[in-house]
Amino acid sequence: MDATTCLKSLLLATQQYESDRSAQSAAQLLKQVEELSTPKCVHLLSSGQLLPTECVHGLVELTGNANACPTVAAAILSLLTQLACDDDGRKILHCNFNLTSILALIVHRHSATPGDPLVLQSLQLLQKLTYSTRIFPSAKHVHELIAFLVSNIQSQSDDIIMPCLGLMANLCRSNHAVRSHVKSLEQVKPFYRTLIAFLSHNSLTVVVFTLSILASLTLNEKVGDKLFDAKNIHQTFQLVFNIIVNGDGTLTRKYSVDLLVDLLQNPKIADYLTRYQHLSACVSQVLGLLQLKDGHSAGKVLELLLAMCGVPALRPLLCQALFKPPAPDLRAAGRRQAPPEHKAEPGMALVQWLSSPVGGAEACSLKALQLLKELLEEALGAASVADGTETFVEMLLPVLLDLVKGQGDDAHLRRHCERVTHVNSVLLLMCRKDATLAPLSKQVSAQRCLLQVETLLACCHGDNPVACPPPSADNSLSQVCADALLSTLALMSKLRQRVKDMESGFYRTLQDPRIATPLALALTSHHRARVHAGLALLFEAAPLPDFPSLLLGDSMAANNAYRQREAELSVKRLPVQEVPPPRTNASALEVSGTSSGVHSLVEKLHGGLELQEPAKDAHVSDIIDVYEQKLAAIASEESRLQDLLEAKSAALSQSDRLMAQYHFQRAQAEAESRKLAGLLKEAERRGEELEGRLAAQLEEARRSEADAEELLRHNGRLQLDSEEHQNLKAAYNALLIRLKASERDLTELEATHANLGANNDALRKKHQALQLQHDKTLSLLKEKEEVIKSLRSDLQLKDEDVQALRGDLRAAADKGRETERRGRELEEALDLLRKELNKTEQARKDASIKASSLELQKGQLEVKLKQAEEQLNKHSAMIAMIHSLSSGKKNDVNLSL
Repeated sequence: MDATTCLKSLLLATQQYESDRSAQSAAQLLKQVEELSTPKCVHLLSSGQLLPTECVHGLVELTGNANACPTVAAAILSLLTQLACDDDGRKILHCNFNLTSILALIVHRHSATPGDPLVLQSLQLLQKLTYSTRIFPSAKHVHELIAFLVSNIQSQSDDIIMPCLGLMANLCRSNHAVRSHVKSLEQVKPFYRTLIAFLSHNSLTVVVFTLSILASLTLNEKVGDKLFDAKNIHQTFQLVFNIIVNGDGTLTRKYSVDLLVDLLQNPKIADYLTRYQHLSACVSQVLGLLQLKDGHSAGKVLELLLAMCGVPALRPLLCQALFKPPAPDLRAAGRRQAPPEHKAEPGMALVQWLSSPVGGAEACSLKALQLLKELLEEALGAASVADGTETFVEMLLPVLLDLVKGQGDDAHLRRHCERVTHVNSVLLLMCRKDATLAPLSKQVSAQRCLLQVETLLACCHGDNPVACPPPSADNSLSQVCADALLSTLALMSKLRQRVKDMESGFYRTLQDPRIATPLALALTSHHRARVHAGLALLFEAAPLPDFPSLLLGDSMAANNAYRQREAELSVKRLPVQEVPPPRTNASALEVSGTSSGVHSLVEKLHGGLELQEPAKDAHVSDIIDVYEQKLAAIASEESRLQDLLEAKSAALSQSDRLMAQYHFQRAQAEAESRKLAGLLKEAERRGEELEGRLAAQLEEARRSEADAEELLRHNGRLQLDSEEHQNLKAAYNALLIRLKASERDLTELEATHANLGANNDALRKKHQALQLQHDKTLSLLKEKEEVIKSLRSDLQLKDEDVQALRGDLRAAADKGRETERRGRELEEALDLLRKELNKTEQARKDASIKASSLELQKGQLEVKLKQAEEQLNKHSAMIAMIHSLSSGKKNDVNLSL
């Protein structure tokens, strides 16, 4: 059964179970859910089709229903866990279906029985959904979920502790609102003590989860200073590196990498890591993990290495480990022994991950390019480039140039453009040093760059319908394509003097009208790097005669107008989101009184009244403490309102997405219904046509029977004629064979006669030529003897001239001194000529710019010339037709007409 049939059956079974919750409908629903739980149906949710969305929407609503059968809910949760296997599926389930709140409701509903399998399934699915996702505490049932997690983490059940710790680590990571809520709980101190006790747990996964929670909650507090001080941090580093290198599961390694990345964001802990005595060995072991075949593990390792690049003291260490050439003794040993499991160098393993698919697991290709950019920037920033770096760059260049050859399909076009941008940034880094610029200019061709530019221009200019989102989206597909195009043009600008035909192609591209769209996106962006890139190209393109400045201005004005319109709409929506909860009159009076009292107290303190008369008011410090407490309460209330505002903003955006999804689904359903109605009418029309055709074929069959009888009689007469024809045909064939043999012999004799005549003529001509050559040789011999006699007389004359030249040589020495003086004068004239040559070089550059412009105009004129030739051919044909009609036989033409 195919996927579409399974989805239709599942949707029907869900509707039947919602209308009739009987055992038969439940069994049918379970059967359909089990049939859909196959690896082929895992990525159906990310396909964007209507049918899978409707099925998942019905299953999610059924799971959140309190009257649903536990067996059915467990089966649905298993299916949803399979659908959340990739990042796209997790994002869709969290944003479009609000599955996080529904699972939190299930956990809250069964909080009295935390060991229930349904609760464990919900916690495991929540851990998947909330990884690297911000959850607002003000969302539905999140407060109850956090209370459940804190309560059960302090319990004694090992089955519930691990999923609760993992979920709590996800909620607290990079989420200030959840941290503040957890710290405000009454049982926070016992919770801290329980977490500290878990640090000695026998499960490494529990230890990693605990360290992640403690790092999120206490890193900048007194408890965190004690846990991650200089004495304990080295043990933490050793533990985390051991788990990363020797971890059995991908889950433990993933959370260990996240923990170390979070710790490196603290400058004090980053400084502790630089002084860690086993750092070099740990870095070598981490780099060895790049040889793993698992894309998820390699992606997390690359993420850790990128975080290490953020620490300036660690960058030279990573450069030395990745760019070092293999040792000669290791290479010789490898050639002698040739071990079957010989491990490649870390640099080679990193280059291998560059060629991984752009849509692969964890996007290893893009992370590897970012890491290469960081490390090459460090290596090429030194005064001199190391030999290992030059060797690595020569090995890396062909791989980088192969990455930008093809074009991704619509599904992976964004990642392909991002990869082109990263590759170009690495190549631009190589242009800084002559040692790396020379091999780069040899391997890059102008044709490849122009082909890449043409492809990106097509994407930016709207040839691809998915490449034209609003200009306000900074990560939209059009913006990503524009970044790739601008980086390619920047690379062409760097190489235009070193690569053949690169300069003319670069200036021709800058005069293309389609360049206005990506250039306008860059100049109107609020990212500094994009504006700088756009301005650099604008300075190059502005002096060109055919630069589309008007189109650029229109595009920039349109982008600015769109951004202004978006800002106005957001301002109109802002008051709706920022409405505070209603307050009572007493609370309002208290706040106003507090505010006025605070202002008066501040004025008194600034006026110095308390300092001038300390004896008159002995309770000023108490008053200040009271007001400080009130100010703290107001600040906490403000932070709570800010969290509420963020939650309402998120809820509003989610409701907008749901409304858009509903309208899209409704339009798609109406389109499908209209299509089905059209198909039904077409089927009825075809049925009527087939009925008429059947009656005509029956009548034709009766006629065919009568014709067959007549044909049988006629066939008998034809058989007699056929026998006579066969006899005549045999006699004719015999005569024909004799005629062909005679013609063949005659042709061969004629060819032989012609060849003999040609050979005779050739021999006669050759004899005449040899006779002429013999006569010429005799005459030349006589001339040479006379020349020899004349040369002997000339030799005697030359001897006399030598004597005369010796006298002239002494005169020439005197003239040499005069020549030296003239040489100095010529050097001065040469300096003047060099200045004129520089002026001529500048004129040549202007001429090349004009030549590129003329080439563009030439192409346009050729198109117009072809059109004119086509018109001329049409007119010539018409004139010929008129002449043919008007000349000759006029009476015949009139008669035929």
